[in-house]
Amino acid sequence: MIGTASQGPATGKRHILVVDDDPTFGEALCQVLNREGYGAVLATSFHAALGILEAEQPVDLLLVDIVMPDGVNGLALSRMARLRRRDLKVVYMTGYSIPGIEREALGPILRKPVDNQTLLEEISRQLVA
Repeated sequence: MIGTASQGPATGKRHILVVDDDPTFGEALCQVLNREGYGAVLATSFHAALGILEAEQPVDLLLVDIVMPDGVNGLALSRMARLRRRDLKVVYMTGYSIPGIEREALGPILRKPVDNQTLLEEISRQLVA
């Protein structure tokens, strides 16, 4: 299932693919990001996210939950995404304590629930890096 939230301003918009299996949480993230002028799109599964990436839709940053129910976690998705888009920035989210996860991640990890300010600061930091 893919859901989209309303789009922000068209000029200079950076595009964010939000991947979270909880559609309510994912839509809330998209609303926050769109209010800040990003173009956020939600994918609620690994396969939906991969479909967006393979369709070559603009994506500057992947905001992905690490623990996903369909057998492939956010770490694997981010690696596959980077094979398709070498410059893609990645920010992870998780509500779980996973020992050693930082060594495997291709970007920073935000702990759920994440507050809006922390989320926006990290995304901004990654997009200018």
